[in-house]
Amino acid sequence: MIENWIEKYRPRTLNEVVGQDNIITKLQDRVNNGKNISNLIFTGIAGTGKTTTAMALAYDLFGENWKMAFYETNASDDRGLEAVRNKIIPATKHMPLIPVPFKIIFLDEIDGMLSDSQNCLRVPMEKTPNVRFILSCNHLSKIIEEIVSRCTVYEFKPIGKADIVKRLQFIANRECLAIDVQQLEIVAEMCKGDLRKAINNLQMGNIPSKTDKQTYNINV
Repeated sequence: MIENWIEKYRPRTLNEVVGQDNIITKLQDRVNNGKNISNLIFTGIAGTGKTTTAMALAYDLFGENWKMAFYETNASDDRGLEAVRNKIIPATKHMPLIPVPFKIIFLDEIDGMLSDSQNCLRVPMEKTPNVRFILSCNHLSKIIEEIVSRCTVYEFKPIGKADIVKRLQFIANRECLAIDVQQLEIVAEMCKGDLRKAINNLQMGNIPSKTDKQTYNINV
């Protein structure tokens, strides 16, 4: 089975995350100085590192066994009240077997969760001091104010062209691919700040020639 390059080359630590220097610096300061981590919202377009940053933060906080203290679910799939009551809230009541001050519950695409379901999260966010929520969304406006007010919000910007090209070069070198930097620049430009799309195109071989910028059917 061919390994997905998104997962194969996903940054492990905050220090390896690409293109979000301001956010990473703030999170690293809290980790390195033993400061408390609040509930967080990561907002921004797809492919800008929101999920990767949540995982890297957990790794830097908890070490090699971070997955034991990290519960992840896609909130747009589990969008109803039953999912909150039967899956998310029970997850707040079970602490991991490793010695950590709190566990992280990561809810991806929470902007796809119904308002009533979001409202149901208010109590566990307030009443479970040994849990931190990290919520990921593309559209902050779709998150109810009662949730936003309980979190520190970090806005993820589209990844810069130079950062995308540098990451693509790194992966291409690891995979022994001979690709001209100008071709990678075209991929980066056409993916409009979405590093995930750029890496997927690299793996699928959707690499335009230097003259094909306008006509190449790249996956955007």
